[in-house]
Amino acid sequence: MRLPIATPKTGLRVLKGLARDHSLLTAMSIMRDEVGPAFQITLPGFQPAVMVGPNSNRQIMVSQSQHFHWRSPADPVTKLLRHGLLVEDGESHAARRAEMEPLMQKRHVMFHIPAMQTYTDRVLADWRDGSVQDMLVEMRRAALLVFMGTLLDVEFGPDMERMWQPILRAIKYISPGLWIVWPDMPRPGYKKALAAMDEYLFGIIRERKLSIANGQLPIANDLLTHLASLPHMTDDLIRDQLLTMLIAGHDTSTALLAWALHLLGKHPEAMAQAVAEVDAVVGQDDLSEAHMSQLPYLDSLIKETLRLYPPIHVGNRIVATDTAVSGYQLKAGTRVMASIYLSHRDGRYWEAPNEFRPERFERGAKKPPAFTYIPFGGGARACIGAAFAQVEAKVVLARILQQFELQDVGRKVKPYMGATLEPRPGVFLRVRRRQQ
Repeated sequence: MRLPIATPKTGLRVLKGLARDHSLLTAMSIMRDEVGPAFQITLPGFQPAVMVGPNSNRQIMVSQSQHFHWRSPADPVTKLLRHGLLVEDGESHAARRAEMEPLMQKRHVMFHIPAMQTYTDRVLADWRDGSVQDMLVEMRRAALLVFMGTLLDVEFGPDMERMWQPILRAIKYISPGLWIVWPDMPRPGYKKALAAMDEYLFGIIRERKLSIANGQLPIANDLLTHLASLPHMTDDLIRDQLLTMLIAGHDTSTALLAWALHLLGKHPEAMAQAVAEVDAVVGQDDLSEAHMSQLPYLDSLIKETLRLYPPIHVGNRIVATDTAVSGYQLKAGTRVMASIYLSHRDGRYWEAPNEFRPERFERGAKKPPAFTYIPFGGGARACIGAAFAQVEAKVVLARILQQFELQDVGRKVKPYMGATLEPRPGVFLRVRRRQQ
């Protein structure tokens, strides 16, 4: 069975949607509504298969995963990350994951809760009472400090200003753009920024290896020290893992936190319930591991944010050998997009799929079918940072709600398909320090 394509009538609606919203998400949503949960986009030079729903997700991510590649040498993400975990296949991916995964397990992540709080407090200390803050920017600051300070044991504060633009340029480099239909297009303006990223990363790798060689620190509970202590890990290979984790890790956390604050700002009743829970459970105490299981509403709110606005909104694959997914024939070399965004808003499985309802994830609520909700992917390649991201989100949000009242200022926000699904132009909230 061949994939459906747009009829002239549907194609016209897609074009109107693109003109209105300048978003491929709008085009894909129209196609899903009018053509069905599997279809092919037919633009010049860009003809991916788009698959939506639990059956397709399960087949792509688990039962037929051997028929798909993650690595696509022509894509900028592969050129940037080289041999990072995210863009490796087969034995290479398995080896990198085995080296890194132990430090990303939940029991290790809990160790970092005090540091996550400390770095969050540093960001909040700069918020002037009554000011309007762009939470997309502020949560990126927090996510960078948390990532560098916990997973790499590097104090990033002194370097944040000079590394801010190189990091944003690296993110822009791998974001969707004309390179999708023109892989060899010239891309000026990135060389200097990417070189700055390499210089910084190779610098901290050399410093850590020197510290290990001089016996100045033991094998610590951080990823950089662990990788630098492995004899077979070259500086280049360590750099690839660090850049992968830095870009993928902090950018997804930035998007999750910004969207969560946007939804809280738009839904005062959810804000009140979250604040009441934090006050009752944590009060003015420091956050601890014990608190993590005692904040069920905040947990549901985070899960619903991930449903509506999954930072990784699509799983990209390349068909390695002719196969079929949900009965549709896919030829080798075809780009396949497993749309997490559309799966999370699939009316066949979610009631009022476009509405914000944290109660969907309350304890005892009816669960949707497996592979309907996949914010961290699934199978052997599920996101290695899933536990870290969820603990971090709970710590950061709880710490903000402890200290500040937040008020939406009425700016319109739309999802933007960058390297992650982020709110544009930003999330603008007025912050007022709570009276203790």
